[in-house]
Amino acid sequence: MANYFDTKKNPRKAYGGLLLILAIALVFPFIAQNFGNSWVRIMDFALLYIMLALGLNVVVGFAGLLDLGYIAFYAIGAYLTALLASPQFAVVLESFVNQYPPIGEALLWVFGPEIAQNGIHLSLWAIVPLAALVAGFFGALLGAPTLKLRGDYLAIVTLGFGEIIRIFMNNLNGPVNITNGPQGINMIDPIRIFGVSLNGEAGSRATVMIGDYAMPSVNAYYFLFLFLCIAIIFISVRLQNSRLGRAFVAIREDEIAAKAMGINTRNVKLLAFAMGASFGGVAGAMFAAFQGFVSPESFSLTESIAVLAMVVLGGMGHIPGVVLGGIILAALPEVLRHVVEPLQKSLFGEVLIDAEVLRQLLYGLAMVLIMLYRPAGLWPSPKSEDRPTTDNDTAKKSTDVVAV
Repeated sequence: MANYFDTKKNPRKAYGGLLLILAIALVFPFIAQNFGNSWVRIMDFALLYIMLALGLNVVVGFAGLLDLGYIAFYAIGAYLTALLASPQFAVVLESFVNQYPPIGEALLWVFGPEIAQNGIHLSLWAIVPLAALVAGFFGALLGAPTLKLRGDYLAIVTLGFGEIIRIFMNNLNGPVNITNGPQGINMIDPIRIFGVSLNGEAGSRATVMIGDYAMPSVNAYYFLFLFLCIAIIFISVRLQNSRLGRAFVAIREDEIAAKAMGINTRNVKLLAFAMGASFGGVAGAMFAAFQGFVSPESFSLTESIAVLAMVVLGGMGHIPGVVLGGIILAALPEVLRHVVEPLQKSLFGEVLIDAEVLRQLLYGLAMVLIMLYRPAGLWPSPKSEDRPTTDNDTAKKSTDVVAV
């Protein structure tokens, strides 16, 4: 199974499998919406988690750097979008005017009265690259002081970074109200593509009109997230097969040997942190626009552990495995939420165990069983590496001819 999508050894099978998966992904929302839009919404969140898992895979899977604070970059992308695509920036300016009048007056002169009244409403397509850059900068900022740390020590530092970001978001509501504290930021602008709102226009009941064709809002977001996932997968595959990707693997396998071979381990590690963080920033921007609301509780340590579990259970360093892990661990809890209560009623006539409790128990049991019987992940990377078919160092049979 590990070599199923190997385009070098089995190109026909690999490309055929990829086309089949793409076809299933394209028709899924049209089938699922017959059973309710909630199933499509579940897959929307699963695709967001796949983006996060692919970004963390660059850090953990490729470079072997354990990061328990990855959700912080998700939060940075989400809050940056909330500030630049909602009325919240007007609240920030008002806070500056009330608390620090000289600074507030200067900011009002810079941004003008319209922004002071309505806030900033940039197009999301201007915010997304900005979110990637800012999250990448913070990723490098996290990586800089942790270059000499490995294993548990690196995990503790990154965990602390993730909690610091969450606590900052929770408390940056005074004296200047930037994040609105625990209440979060709402009224975030929806994504617009060629002027079409993916939330649907007012009074459309969350229906997106594309010409004469009507589509539920969750379907429109599904196709956008699917496109972004495909783009991130393409970037990840190209990265894995590049010189930089091989440097990541060299550091993961033996950092001292990699340094001895001339690899600049400092710069390569910083690049791993920055590139992984940028994917998280993009996913955060999408999450904020999709939800229309962000709050600190969405970026807890539990979320970081869940994303790490997707990478580990799917197969560290193996892109198809990470995608599979993301789909299973993002969708399975929601599927169980819809199944456990009806199943108990059909079997016992009443609900014996609360759905939320049973859902978490089954979720934990599934992870334990997978770790016991598939320690390398559900779909681990191939063990064999690409090497020449013949060994040039092997002694050849003598021809009994002596060179003169």
